[in-house]
Amino acid sequence: MFRNCCRLALILLSTAAFTGQLRAQEIATPKYKLPKDTVDQEIAGQTDFSDVYNSILKKYKKKAPRNKKSSSLALLPTIGYTPSTGFAFGADVSGTRYFGDPDSTTLSIFDAFATISTNELALVQLTHNIYTAGNKWNIQGTYNLGKTIVLDHGLGTGRETPELPIRYKFMRLSEYVYRSLMPNFYAGAGITFNYYGDIDEELDGVQGIKTYNYLYSLKNGYPPHSYYANGLLINLQYNTRDQPYRPYKGLYVDLILRANQKWLGSEKAALQIKTELRKYWSLSRRNPEQVLAYWLWGSYLLNGSVPYLELPGTGSDVNQRIGRAYTISRFKGPSFFYNEMEYRFPITRNKLLSGVTFFNMETASNQTGVKLFKYWEPGAGAGIRILFDKHTRSNLCIDYGIGNYGARGVFVGLNEVF
Repeated sequence: MFRNCCRLALILLSTAAFTGQLRAQEIATPKYKLPKDTVDQEIAGQTDFSDVYNSILKKYKKKAPRNKKSSSLALLPTIGYTPSTGFAFGADVSGTRYFGDPDSTTLSIFDAFATISTNELALVQLTHNIYTAGNKWNIQGTYNLGKTIVLDHGLGTGRETPELPIRYKFMRLSEYVYRSLMPNFYAGAGITFNYYGDIDEELDGVQGIKTYNYLYSLKNGYPPHSYYANGLLINLQYNTRDQPYRPYKGLYVDLILRANQKWLGSEKAALQIKTELRKYWSLSRRNPEQVLAYWLWGSYLLNGSVPYLELPGTGSDVNQRIGRAYTISRFKGPSFFYNEMEYRFPITRNKLLSGVTFFNMETASNQTGVKLFKYWEPGAGAGIRILFDKHTRSNLCIDYGIGNYGARGVFVGLNEVF
């Protein structure tokens, strides 16, 4: 549950090492390879962390002969922080390989990540993102195993509720296969297996303490201490962004149909549709990184029911960064909708420092009469960006957000929130 910020590389590492850990995280990400002249023109006059590192430490190494490697391996320590997890420390091993001509095939990435946090959380994650020759096929997989805690406030939006933490262990396995049908358009299918166990078992025998998970599970016919949510997925995606980590322009639209199936081991059958839209407008030719960005994310229950810890809500996106100002899972429901507007602007002339301001709103339904869009929960804030690698536009994000019911906090992550 706390993967969103733990990818942050230690600042004491060089940018060269840092860049080695970057990997595609969105479905069927196309190969972004701008002409060299375009890249050189864009980064002219920019200063990133590598330039600062070399200028301060005066560390100049002899240039090794360049050869196009077909594979590589890197080991990096990581550190991060969110209000949900506290400080998290871990290690990341990333490997890369081309399975075709590098001029026409995107680099495939394999990753192993492990972390622990000051809030007694732990996570082991294995991922792969494989492109076959000529990018005809894209195969992605994610395997998570860990234990975590959710600062839970129940279902729906529009009311302040007591906080009842939920501790549990989890295992999430997913595999996807995608095919490029035409320029910028992709279609795919996948399968997912999700298990949640040891849910609040330490509360057994404690009189009067029943979590929202326990009450929801009894009402909807789920075992309160463990359950499965396994299903099939169909995906359609359209993507015209100029760059995956920090786009200046373009459109990203993603549509996923998920069907949980009892024959796959799910406790209940369910049908959900998930939608995502990201749009970027560059506001200046002189400073193209001055951007207005919009993000829409929604998940809607069409039929059946899903277990409590599978309900969509704050932090339910791939990188768990929905809802800055609030902790993960602060708001949730059978159906959930979120949108955010962000303004990004340079601060220093050399583009080493930039800033953002953002405003977001989220809404969720519940099972006692609160419909989607009836109540909205706003969040707002501002942040600083430090340019780590001007070639990939990767940056370190430090945000401060505030919201309803006294919510506030610092959020640290790698690359833009969306």
